[in-house]
Amino acid sequence: MESINAFFTMGGYAVFVWPSYLLTGVVLVGLLALSLKSSRSSERTLASLRNRTRKEADIDASKA
Repeated sequence: MESINAFFTMGGYAVFVWPSYLLTGVVLVGLLALSLKSSRSSERTLASLRNRTRKEADIDASKA
């Protein structure tokens, strides 16, 4: 039990260590959320461009 207590107190530096872990975790989760949002937006843009290109190709093919 003493070793667990020593781990969580971090030799008296827990007041600095645990908030650092928390801040790092928050930043990593935020980066993940922004990356997923950006990826979804890029996928929607790509799908839109592909659909527009297909429509233009169909129009060109019907004129020929």
